[in-house]
Amino acid sequence: MFVLKPICKCTMNGNYVVNIGRQLGSGGKEIGEKLAARLGIDFYDKELIKLASEESGLCKEFFEKADEKASQGIIGGLFGMRFPFISDGAMPCTNCLSNDALFKIQSDVIRHLAASKSCLFVGRCADYILRDHPRCANIFISSSREDRIARLCSIHNISEEEAQGMMDKADKKRSEYYNYYSYKTWGAAATYHLCIDSSVLGVDGTVRFIEGFVAKKLEL
Repeated sequence: MFVLKPICKCTMNGNYVVNIGRQLGSGGKEIGEKLAARLGIDFYDKELIKLASEESGLCKEFFEKADEKASQGIIGGLFGMRFPFISDGAMPCTNCLSNDALFKIQSDVIRHLAASKSCLFVGRCADYILRDHPRCANIFISSSREDRIARLCSIHNISEEEAQGMMDKADKKRSEYYNYYSYKTWGAAATYHLCIDSSVLGVDGTVRFIEGFVAKKLEL
């Protein structure tokens, strides 16, 4: 297993992080990407899977299968098969890894990214993982059910019924994952610094609003 160097708190001086939780179909990823671009900081969503894979030497399929899922026991049993490792020096495939172990690896990657530079994270309990970071803004983005359905139908070219099923499944998975690892409540106002409905201002308006909030909170 790879070993990351201890985080040096002095490297955090001046750096800040924005953590975004989101409902599927709320435009959270697009809002995060646009906000990161406006702030001039790095954006991380699915990229974390690749980074965790590279840092650990484990095949990325491990992380993809466990992505934003609460612990479900031993991954070997969950997957029903073995995945190849990236490097010869990686952990032997006879070792058993739980979702908890993969969460720990990804958490270390998130912490070290946040310690080295300013960045924006989408999902993956980043707000809880970085709860001790001295400069952070935690945002949750929701949207009306109608807008979420319309966005998903447009993006995936699916029916409204399929979009509703996709939403309900994603909400359940994300809430179980977040509540399990953070011991907080996914989507609850008390969990975040700001909760906002993207249906009200639209994607671009929401980006500008959050940008103003982040600037004031973190004194940028």
